[in-house]
Amino acid sequence: MDKDLQAANAAQGIPQPIRKSDGMGATDLGPRDVMRDIENPDMLVPPVTDNGLVPNLRFSYSDTHMTLSHGGWSREITVRELPIATTLAGVNMRLTPGGVRELHWHQQAEWAFMIYGHARISAVDQDGRNFIADLGQGDLWYFPPGIPHSIQGLEDGCEFLLVFDDGSFSDLNTLSISDWFAHTPKEVLSANFGVPVDAFADVPHKQRYIFQDELPGSLASQTVPDPNGTVPLSMTHRLLAQTPIKTPGGSVRIVDSLNFPISVRIAAALVEVEPGAMRELHWHPNNDEWQYYLTGQGRMTVFTGNGNARTFDVRAGDVGYVPFATGHYVQNTGTETLWFLEMFQSDRFADVSLNQWMALSPQQLVKDNIHATDQLMDALRKEKWPVVRYPGIPPVIEDTD
Repeated sequence: MDKDLQAANAAQGIPQPIRKSDGMGATDLGPRDVMRDIENPDMLVPPVTDNGLVPNLRFSYSDTHMTLSHGGWSREITVRELPIATTLAGVNMRLTPGGVRELHWHQQAEWAFMIYGHARISAVDQDGRNFIADLGQGDLWYFPPGIPHSIQGLEDGCEFLLVFDDGSFSDLNTLSISDWFAHTPKEVLSANFGVPVDAFADVPHKQRYIFQDELPGSLASQTVPDPNGTVPLSMTHRLLAQTPIKTPGGSVRIVDSLNFPISVRIAAALVEVEPGAMRELHWHPNNDEWQYYLTGQGRMTVFTGNGNARTFDVRAGDVGYVPFATGHYVQNTGTETLWFLEMFQSDRFADVSLNQWMALSPQQLVKDNIHATDQLMDALRKEKWPVVRYPGIPPVIEDTD
């Protein structure tokens, strides 16, 4: 491509795979998806530190199949869409006011984050103890494997993220009450419930999955007196009511079995990264990390060892994945706050800070390993700051007392 055409492309905002810092690359002359290239500048022009064959670690819900129903929709990201994500799978679901995710259960644990609106959940455990609750934005719920439950949208409907502790999970392959009724002879149903066969004349012929229903009454009106009592551990948690860990540049709210005791299969953190800040260089010593980006835009770089690293551009609606114990960081590259969830197939949240590790190691050893300057050594912190500001931006630590 001649210089005039290059200039014309640049004037039209068409990026080219040429790295300005060292001039490596060349123009792209063939058919291309320019919008994708604009959305993924660090894939089109990788940073000089990227190297090797790191697999894809990002997938967008916008690229998934949408399942539409009367009463809502769902879409999922599993190993089918993101093959490396073997530990967890996620479902993004919307329910209209009154819309119902029918009575069902899973072979996997279900952890959920309410993105928008309000919903009512119900469940009954193996000892016949029931649980009914209303949830709003920022709230969590957790259903252990095999526990039957339901979800219904309230006056403003709802949208939420469901996370399951198996990357191969599919929400379209769960165990539903309507599906079981449809595939059980009516004579068997009659014998089981002790009513005539014609009591099942209107049983659905297939799984209902999501369906439209009337708005439920008040929570008190739907409470079912239970002779067995209620579940001993709450199935919900008010994450946004939790006091955050505040650091220069953002905050973190950690939720695991310590403060949400029933959640023994999935741990998580809600991370806030302000403009001009980043989730610090770190890794997780207990399992892979499954991310969901709620607002803003950023870039995530993952270092997998032996000189291999890769950078991904992320934005609201994306899922990111970080393999077990690999180093990574997430930068806010936009003008609004970046919020995202980190989730793990574990009962506890755990991370190792590169900064803290260096600060608590023999100082001469650290200095000799990386030829560190005195300025760097003096800046090391013995306390962990999950989110940090870039140099030159005044740090602000808010009082959370």
